[in-house]
Amino acid sequence: MQTDILIIGAGVVGCALARVLGRYEADITVAEAGPDVASGATRANSGIVHAGFDAHPGTLKAELNVRGAELYPALARELGFPYSQCGALVLGFTAEDEETLRTLLQQGEANGVPGVRLLTREETLALEPNTNPEVRCALYAPTSGITSPYEAAYALADHAALCGVRFLMNSRVQRVFRWEDGLWHAVLPTGEIACRVLVNCAGMGSADIHNSLCEEKLTLIPRRGQYHLLDRLETLPFSRTMFQCPTQMGKGVLVSPTVHGNLLLGPSAEDIDDPQDVSTTAEGLEGVLETCRLTWPQASVRGDITNFAGIRAHEVNGDFIIGAVPGQTACYETVGIESPGLSAAPAIAERLGAQIAGDCALVPKTEVPAPVPLPRRFAEMTDEERARAVAEDPAYGNVICRCEVVTEAEIRQAIRRPVGACSIDAVKRRTRAGMGRCQGGFCSPRVAEILAEELGVPLTAITKFGGKSRLLTGTLKDPGKEEA
Repeated sequence: MQTDILIIGAGVVGCALARVLGRYEADITVAEAGPDVASGATRANSGIVHAGFDAHPGTLKAELNVRGAELYPALARELGFPYSQCGALVLGFTAEDEETLRTLLQQGEANGVPGVRLLTREETLALEPNTNPEVRCALYAPTSGITSPYEAAYALADHAALCGVRFLMNSRVQRVFRWEDGLWHAVLPTGEIACRVLVNCAGMGSADIHNSLCEEKLTLIPRRGQYHLLDRLETLPFSRTMFQCPTQMGKGVLVSPTVHGNLLLGPSAEDIDDPQDVSTTAEGLEGVLETCRLTWPQASVRGDITNFAGIRAHEVNGDFIIGAVPGQTACYETVGIESPGLSAAPAIAERLGAQIAGDCALVPKTEVPAPVPLPRRFAEMTDEERARAVAEDPAYGNVICRCEVVTEAEIRQAIRRPVGACSIDAVKRRTRAGMGRCQGGFCSPRVAEILAEELGVPLTAITKFGGKSRLLTGTLKDPGKEEA
């Protein structure tokens, strides 16, 4: 197989870049190691669009965080993924914390973060009355937001696909090299892809690819973060994202609403050896809860519906690495895209896409297909909107997931999207079927049946998250063919 541009990795950065480059006359392919878009860090993080006060002035993190946060509101409206600019508070409880917050304020002002300011104890409690009354002061960042990271990636990928970008799942790049034909070659489990331009957006695997091509070696440390996710039916104690003062390990443990009405507690920050280890531990989750009680003394996990963990790709020098690979031609990379990587993703794509287009003399398309925004959720419709939806498509009248009120029509739409769902978890993240209190206990069998129908495969071929995670094994008898 041959393509003009090969992007390695379909996380939020790879999808955003694919969408930018899809506006040019080029054959573009995205190779993703996992079974779906957003299979890595993008599907397991805090979902925060940071305002940009935490990054040191003059770094790529600072520049691209602020620009990315600026781009998100319009991008979310255009593509239809959820986003809310709810604001954030960073709490201080000691004199040392207050000095840290003054430093963050200065950084925020230097980075051009709009509206950032210090609040007194009284002002903090007036905004968020459930805050620990021992709070001394807080840094307020009104432009901080929240989103659904995987839904953002799906929306970006769908628009990229409408622009002609090809997505290959289960296609881990095992090796890259330049051949005597002058092209880059990427070795996949199914064969090789040759390309004129290679772009490394491989997340935790990006340093390995870089080091195979460049004498200037990079080191990524897998940093695991564990979370509690509470039932969305709980009354939310906070309307803003509540941070504690950051440490050398990250931005600290937060208590935050999600765009879907849940409450999120976390993350921990643990440097581990295995970049694939997203297991949770009793010790790690208990540590998250105890730390959260400094922000919210009443914090409890009685409303827990699930726990999860994600891996951040921490580069030892601390900044994003974006641009051309030193010593190579037609080869680009994004390495060390940890927090605020989600926040910066649209700006990373904007910057790197412009560089690639300029270096490679790409020609803009005369017409670019408009995105098809993600459909409005049945659960969020008015009664009148629901009646119209059912009249147009009776499958809207069949509720499959009772916890989240997800209909058959929505599940079939998710499978039929340009980069559609192919597994139980892929449906879950696109529609929220299985995201509620029972975590798919009731709806998963019917979701599997719909997947089998839409994909034209046996029910025994349906998986939870790709690979060998099949729900059923053996054979299914056809009752119509049983002998009397």
